[in-house]
Amino acid sequence: MSSNTVRIVGKHFLSDTQPEVLSIKGAWGSPISLLTVDNKSMDLRKILFVILACYMSYLPRAMAEPVALPITGGMFKYTVQSGDYLIKIGARFGVAEEVLARENSLKYSAKLMPGQILTIDNRHIVPESLKSGLLINLPQRMLYYFHEWELVAAYPVGLGKPSWPTPTGEFSVIDKKANKAWRVPKSIQEEMLREGQVAKTEVPPGPENPLGKFWLGLSLTSIGIHGTIAPASIYHFQSHGCIRLHPDDIEALFAQTERGATGSIIYVPLLLTESEGRIFIEVHRDIYHKIDVSLNEIKQMASDMMLSDRIDWSRVSDVLELKDGVARDITLPSQTP
Repeated sequence: MSSNTVRIVGKHFLSDTQPEVLSIKGAWGSPISLLTVDNKSMDLRKILFVILACYMSYLPRAMAEPVALPITGGMFKYTVQSGDYLIKIGARFGVAEEVLARENSLKYSAKLMPGQILTIDNRHIVPESLKSGLLINLPQRMLYYFHEWELVAAYPVGLGKPSWPTPTGEFSVIDKKANKAWRVPKSIQEEMLREGQVAKTEVPPGPENPLGKFWLGLSLTSIGIHGTIAPASIYHFQSHGCIRLHPDDIEALFAQTERGATGSIIYVPLLLTESEGRIFIEVHRDIYHKIDVSLNEIKQMASDMMLSDRIDWSRVSDVLELKDGVARDITLPSQTP
């Protein structure tokens, strides 16, 4: 082998000479050895090739690391107020009324008494993080507001019925109005006529305006984020595509959101994360029939996140069957005797 022959073994250059060594740390802290031969700089292309090879070997490990999505909401006690009923309470806190009934050993149609104590679990896995703006996950019926990578607020929302689905996609806020008159779209006028109602062309601001007091118009065709005069419709799929918030929530969001704010509407019925050493899964109905929510899909997600051997798979099957829309702990119980 000539004095200038260099061979590559792993991360290092080896030479028949005694080269000078320059060590550079990679992004993950491991040294990358770059050698010079006979005090002359090696060909830059060879150096770049070795650096690239090192990073490529690291990439699969980096991609395989679990992505820890945060969990919002919690478990708490709620004191029933006069006029409360399960649908109304569930709409306010972002939990299905049938879940409230089951977890409080009540009939779905149970009449609640003021002062009665209910246990509520409204934990939700945040699907992803944004630098700033709005994220709406349709199956989850939740809106998340971010500012500078921080989750500022999470609100339950009402969305489009299956026959009139809320669209997905990126958007910007192009209009912002308080006390907006509702100009009834032709398609909704036609629906009113089919249902035997008087077809209204415009509804002025006031107690009969279904937009409520605040309106954020989106760049997506014909929809916006707004309040409602029917708070119990929140956390249900009953609108004509628009995104409804509780009157208190839209007032807070309206104050914080400016024209030009951006956001995304996504469709993710299945979420998996690790939080404080525990593994959680959240499963929703595929309301718009877009994605297969199956055990195989969960197994693939768990494998990708390297969590499979820490999961109680019998518990997963139960959660998958219920599809109750709450983040459930599926961590495998300790094997210690």
